[in-house]
Amino acid sequence: MGNSFGKLFKITTFGESHGIALGVIIEGCPAGLELDIEQIRMEMQRRKPGQSKITTQRKEEDEIEILSGVFEGKTTGTSIGIVIRNADQKSKDYSHIADKFRPSHADYTYFEKYGIRDYRGGGRSSARETAARVAAGAVAKQLLAHKGIQIDAFVSQVGDLTLEKPYTELDLSKAEENIVRCPDPEMAEKMISLIDSVRLDRDTIGGVVSCVIKNTPPGLGEPVFDRLHAELGKAMLSINAVKGFEYGSGFEGVKMRGSQHNDAFVMEGDRVKTTTNYSGGIQGGISNGEDIYFKVAFKPVATIMQDQESVNESGDTVTVSGKGRHDPCVVPRAVPIVEAMAALVIADYLLLAKSNKLRDL
Repeated sequence: MGNSFGKLFKITTFGESHGIALGVIIEGCPAGLELDIEQIRMEMQRRKPGQSKITTQRKEEDEIEILSGVFEGKTTGTSIGIVIRNADQKSKDYSHIADKFRPSHADYTYFEKYGIRDYRGGGRSSARETAARVAAGAVAKQLLAHKGIQIDAFVSQVGDLTLEKPYTELDLSKAEENIVRCPDPEMAEKMISLIDSVRLDRDTIGGVVSCVIKNTPPGLGEPVFDRLHAELGKAMLSINAVKGFEYGSGFEGVKMRGSQHNDAFVMEGDRVKTTTNYSGGIQGGISNGEDIYFKVAFKPVATIMQDQESVNESGDTVTVSGKGRHDPCVVPRAVPIVEAMAALVIADYLLLAKSNKLRDL
């Protein structure tokens, strides 16, 4: 229950943080898609731990193994099975909290729901599960490339450091040129310094990942309950540590009047366009052909290298000591996860709008 996402382009993930492996089953990918395995590996490298001084020092290569659904480099139309084996799990790092509930983790809620929990890194509740999503999202991205759809996410805020420039004034390709994945070099340096100082304080800090989806055709989405932005919101809020989602003008839009906020329609050649894009590329739950843009807020990582008061499974007051290898700020590694989930949503709606044959997309 709760391990699958999507309708036609559907994924099911499995595995735990300290288990043998993580994996994903991808259903609904059209036959005949020439799959670039190196492109999938590149996406995995963007998410993997141990990238820099401002990420966890756990060393996982996150090498993928494709078990099914691909023949002679092309998808067959059947289920694609991908496995990512764990190599650097140190379960003993968690023995001290075997019966303790870590503050702001899923320890207590999983224990209440199941009566048992995997305390080694959180088991199924660990953000390690997102490795499987990135692998699936990399396949979805290659499918979307056939329609010229491009997805770019970047770090736009760390703590109170906010990138004020609109994305239209930024070269989003520069996000990959620094370890914090902010496309503004000057702000990137400030963010890196802040995260590093928080790390040295044995603490953590949150941030915001912004995402832009370009060249989405108009007409993607479903009425009422399956609106495109509702599915994007669900996708983003399903990511570990996410506490907020807004698209288009978001909460800032409440400060405007309708006469200011309305996106006027004009003709550009034979295409209907809008003069502004406060709608964020979605109107009535359906894409209008403009850029889809949104923000995703991530809380500070719950594991801190400080003593905290808590309770154990017996209800006794205990002290929880932070140990192990954890990110001082999750947003740099969250960028490819946000892109992956966005790609899965758009791929699903693209198939819902068309057919299951690649040549018809």
